[in-house]
Amino acid sequence: MEKLIPFTLSDLYKITNHRSGEIKFGEKMFTLPKEANIATFIKNCEAKYVLFGIPEDIGVRANYGRPGAASAWESAIKSIANIQHNRFCKGNNLLILGKLDVVAEMSEVINLDFNKTEDRIKLNELVEKIDKEVVHIVSTIVKAGKIPIVIGGGHNNSYGNIKGSALGKGKPINAINFDAHSDFRILEGRHSGNGFSYAYEQGFLKKYFIFGLHENYTSKNVLDILKKKEDRVRFNTYDEINIRKQKNFHEEMIIAHEFIKNDNYGIEIDLDAIPNIASSAMTFSGFSVEELRQFISFFGQNQNTTYLHICEGAPDLGEEKNNHLIGKLIGYLVTDFMKANESDDYKINKMKVHF
Repeated sequence: MEKLIPFTLSDLYKITNHRSGEIKFGEKMFTLPKEANIATFIKNCEAKYVLFGIPEDIGVRANYGRPGAASAWESAIKSIANIQHNRFCKGNNLLILGKLDVVAEMSEVINLDFNKTEDRIKLNELVEKIDKEVVHIVSTIVKAGKIPIVIGGGHNNSYGNIKGSALGKGKPINAINFDAHSDFRILEGRHSGNGFSYAYEQGFLKKYFIFGLHENYTSKNVLDILKKKEDRVRFNTYDEINIRKQKNFHEEMIIAHEFIKNDNYGIEIDLDAIPNIASSAMTFSGFSVEELRQFISFFGQNQNTTYLHICEGAPDLGEEKNNHLIGKLIGYLVTDFMKANESDDYKINKMKVHF
């Protein structure tokens, strides 16, 4: 993993706010020892979850989006380090692997213009380059029997998560995507809008469910493609759930779960589905933070859950005084997932009764 920048014990100490009488995640989480064999350490570490960041927004730029998603990792890790270690969630179940080194790639895109064909091709090529690294890291974690928690970055990294997990498991996987957009666009060169379609066409994605599409921002062409593939690709829309009330949020989670539950699956979370969250495609209408947290708790409880990916949050695009809030939100989502995936109290049949 030459492109991995390991997160050290010293790095962790610097961002953990130590306080008398309290134990923070930062005092309990694992980091990679210097000179350790990464794959061996991941496999033997007692932590079940492996956290790593992809601080890039190249895929977003290649999709004509606003850059800024590269800033989510630093915000998230600072927040996660300062979560309380207690009986509800324990920091020693989390290994911080580090972040992907994309400094060179990010410097290359500063002066690229999406509207120029040659620049757009270069952006696509850089996304493909990052894909290879993400695939390698994710497959290594999955082969070690652990669960990756990936903080993006753009939603282009869904491709690397899916392919890496499929290679790690030795078979195609399913995916559930909490998103305002399908990211199932045509194969026109890699960007943040076609990670799932590339994974599907290349045989790494078996079944795919898109939860909460925004009808105003899904093209007729994409809807036609989804209809033709409805045996393996299904969706519901935010409008029919929360606006027209034709469908029920909790019942739709059960329906989606029934569709993907029998095989390993990844949970994809695009923060642009939540109102007022700074992102490349920020919205004022969408599901609430509480609904998102319920979603992660629901899908995270199944032991076929293979990874969690949280992407598109862009603290750099938010208010300067409150740009820590996206990191805090990501911290909630990570611990919601860990609690659900660990606890015997979270079982699908119990959740059905509760909802």
